[in-house]
Amino acid sequence: MNLRHVTLMLIALLLLGAVFHLSARAQSLGGATAEAIIEANLRATTDVNSQLLGKIFAGTRYPILAKSEFYPWYLLADPTNQQPVGWVFAELVTVTGEVSGLPYSTAIVNPNPTPTAVPMEVSNSPTVSATSEGTPFIVTPTLAASPTSYGVYGVLSGEVNVRYGPGVDFPRIGVAQAGDRFQVTGYHTQFPWVRIAFDAVAGGYGWIAVDLIDIQGNLYDTPAISQVNFDLPTLTPTPNAIQPISHLPSMNGSTLSPELASLGDTLWQKLLDQGFDPQTSRVGSLFLMDLSSGEGFTFGKDYAYSGMSLSKINILATIFKTWDRLPTLQEARELANMMICSENTSSNRILSWIGGTPYGGVNELTTFLRQLGLQRTFMVAPFLIDPNITPQPVTAPITTADQLQTNPDPFNQLTVDELGWMLQSIYQCAKDGSGALINAFGMAYNQRECQQMLYLMSGNSIGALLENGVPESVQVAHKHGWINDTHGDAGVVFTPGGDYILVVVLHNPTWLNFEESFPLIEDISLTVYNYFNPTTPMSAVRDSVVPEQCNLDNPEGLQLIDNLARGRSNN
Repeated sequence: MNLRHVTLMLIALLLLGAVFHLSARAQSLGGATAEAIIEANLRATTDVNSQLLGKIFAGTRYPILAKSEFYPWYLLADPTNQQPVGWVFAELVTVTGEVSGLPYSTAIVNPNPTPTAVPMEVSNSPTVSATSEGTPFIVTPTLAASPTSYGVYGVLSGEVNVRYGPGVDFPRIGVAQAGDRFQVTGYHTQFPWVRIAFDAVAGGYGWIAVDLIDIQGNLYDTPAISQVNFDLPTLTPTPNAIQPISHLPSMNGSTLSPELASLGDTLWQKLLDQGFDPQTSRVGSLFLMDLSSGEGFTFGKDYAYSGMSLSKINILATIFKTWDRLPTLQEARELANMMICSENTSSNRILSWIGGTPYGGVNELTTFLRQLGLQRTFMVAPFLIDPNITPQPVTAPITTADQLQTNPDPFNQLTVDELGWMLQSIYQCAKDGSGALINAFGMAYNQRECQQMLYLMSGNSIGALLENGVPESVQVAHKHGWINDTHGDAGVVFTPGGDYILVVVLHNPTWLNFEESFPLIEDISLTVYNYFNPTTPMSAVRDSVVPEQCNLDNPEGLQLIDNLARGRSNN
């Protein structure tokens, strides 16, 4: 053993002796105690980078054994056995008693001073224990702290993120809604944030910016909090939002390749980046299917959305089931008015063709959807009430979808996955005369009729949405739709690198700005197109001209109507 080893052993013995000497003096000091303002870390030395030994929480007072001569730190003892448990930063605790007479110390606290150390009991349910292997104290909260009531409350006037600490850089731990009322338990001395009682997170507290909450009572009756370092919580992993699509009619889940899963993550992040977040009232949903492999994914499929004009795809499929003949020129014009010009009066007229009256038509439509295996899509009333339609009492159906999040139209609803499967059924029928429509209804459909449906939807050119994310030469058979708070587009896209189905629906309460929804849907369309066509990608979305009005009397419109009446699906 050399001189250096001897010296180190002597230093260690002196430090250990100092620690136990301090322990022996704890009771005779009579004492000052420290209580965490909220919670505080216990460290091996007076350094935030030193070994973490455990935590203390508000509600328990710990004897103070010593203080640092150079830094604002206190050495604390276990209240039950007076053994040192660690150093705490002074600004994180409330001190009771006089500390001026405390000794100075530079002791290093051993995380396991003796193999038989008694576990330290802490009130408010966190347990702190030391193991015989010498690992740090482990803190496991089992119950949220019970905040002290100061008679101060806050009421929210809008939707607000609740954060783990006083700033937007801290993780969100929940979302509070307008009208929610919280107990205020403190205010920060440096940042304009208040601490609230928040049972949704371990520890029982959250933070809200003060200008987002209406304070009732005297905020300054609550504790002033100067803590700036907050150990981040162990957050429960969020379930993956991207789900493989399920297949009709059995609805068994399919697998998802790593490549498609990565595309799904990219599209999901695009929605989050634009604020369409399922933890808020602003949400979005998507369905994508590779038509060559049947592989695909969806997210937000459990949200029911207002059907808008997207539900006209279902009306189109239902009327072709009803007919065993070609449409007349007038019927072909009404079909074009419904799918291209999105005319609601034409849609109601076609519903009458299906069921005798518009109400009879929506009943037949919903029955048709159920027979196809679509359980969460329906219409129970026409698109509008006019002098030609006698109103009838109807009951809004209850489905297994979430019918609250988007405040959907109670009489016309859909989900993105069921709309996607309707498009897939039409595509498969048009391609080779097979698929769900043929399986469910047999000879009520034929390949020509399904080709005509896609041909008609390909005539829907609006210079926006899915169209702008693909080259002008690419065929997009789609139907758009929007109301004040919900916008969407759904279609079959025929590209050199493969055909696919893409459905996107976005919702914002009360009003959704077109300046937000259109660019996002177009960017999603571009990203999907480039995935299927990596050798000929588009660098940016197209800047197309949006027609001022729908005109079917131009040469293209007249040709389309004539082709429909003649049973053709191209020129």
